[in-house]
Amino acid sequence: MALEHALLVSLTEREGSGYELARRFDRSIGYFWAATHQQIYRVLRRMEESGWVTHTEVAQDGRPDKKVYRVSKAGRVELTRWLAEPIEPTTLRDELGVKLRGASLGDTAAVLREVERHRAEHATRLEVYRRIARRDFPKPAKLNGRELHQYLVLRGGIRAEKSFVDWCDEVVQALRSEGVR
Repeated sequence: MALEHALLVSLTEREGSGYELARRFDRSIGYFWAATHQQIYRVLRRMEESGWVTHTEVAQDGRPDKKVYRVSKAGRVELTRWLAEPIEPTTLRDELGVKLRGASLGDTAAVLREVERHRAEHATRLEVYRRIARRDFPKPAKLNGRELHQYLVLRGGIRAEKSFVDWCDEVVQALRSEGVR
């Protein structure tokens, strides 16, 4: 997926400035598709050159005018095309798994510490996702349309993080039962 398509989805949900898009990425879609603020601004310029978005200048007191972007007709056509396009299933590619596979060739205790560190990071992200679910989707059975789709992506994130935490727990228990500390 190109960043362009993630931005088209976000702008279709709600128009915004580059800064507002970057903040949205930091708080929502960025959990599933990361982009720096610089990348977002660069891609917005390219999307405007392609005719996928337009902008309106909005005056601000004491600050430079801001550009508020919205999806154009051509952008909606591109988004529709991309949504219908088949994609390849994701292949698991995880550096931590490779380190674990080679743990016996080096410092197994260091690999254990790295697994524990990853577990903590994924457990934190899992709690963030669960908090978002409770806050934004308190009655999931009543969702439909855009909100249902957003909730389903969040549920995928929750399941992936839970699975990773469980796997890390399994690895830690196995290595410790082997005597690694």
